[in-house]
Amino acid sequence: MTKADMNKQPQQVASMFDGVAAHYDVTNDILSAGNAVLWRIATVKAIGAGAGEKVLDIAAGTGTSSAAIAKSGAEVVALDFSAGMVEVGRKRQPHLKFIVGDAEELPFADETFDAVTISFGLRNVNRPKTALAEMYRVLKPGGRLVICEFSTPPLAGLRFGYQAYLRHVLPGIAKVTSSNSPAYSYLAESIEKWPEQQVLSQWLRGAGFTRVAYRNLTAGIVALHRGRKPASSTRRPSSAPHA
Repeated sequence: MTKADMNKQPQQVASMFDGVAAHYDVTNDILSAGNAVLWRIATVKAIGAGAGEKVLDIAAGTGTSSAAIAKSGAEVVALDFSAGMVEVGRKRQPHLKFIVGDAEELPFADETFDAVTISFGLRNVNRPKTALAEMYRVLKPGGRLVICEFSTPPLAGLRFGYQAYLRHVLPGIAKVTSSNSPAYSYLAESIEKWPEQQVLSQWLRGAGFTRVAYRNLTAGIVALHRGRKPASSTRRPSSAPHA
């Protein structure tokens, strides 16, 4: 897969992540100039998981963020659609529960989790609105959603420089640091094509979430989105049927 055209084939994307699993965390740290750690800290703080709470971490990869969330005493389920990522994660984080699964059809009962989070994974989903409906479904009433995703810097000069980095610098670094550099060309394109902050906020409201807000990180290169499932809501967003 070389073009991020928002009509992603799940098996192709999963295979791509299988190919980068072994060196994924190291490559991300290098490509983000160390900011990945700061984004993870901000995300964990926004989730605010407490001891005994159940948290679903979607697109968990090798479980680095899941492990950080679990330090609070929360019960964390790490889900990813890449079997290769899950295999590496189980070796690195043997204390966590890993599941291979699809964000568009989560393998959990309604109202299971106190919090749901997804970091840098929603833009890789074929139907992100369907995935948001699924996140809403598995959240308990009053539950919270936290999304950390690459976004659009509001300042024109920074936006131009960031696009140049994605197109020209990132692929060169990936050739040196990654086991599958073409995958990072796809990732760069997917970032450029991803909608801006206000659009994702609209999607959250459309899925039924309230108290929707976002905060820019690193001048808007990344945005942290939040929402709540109403405590007394009877709204049931449409999603795929479940057994």
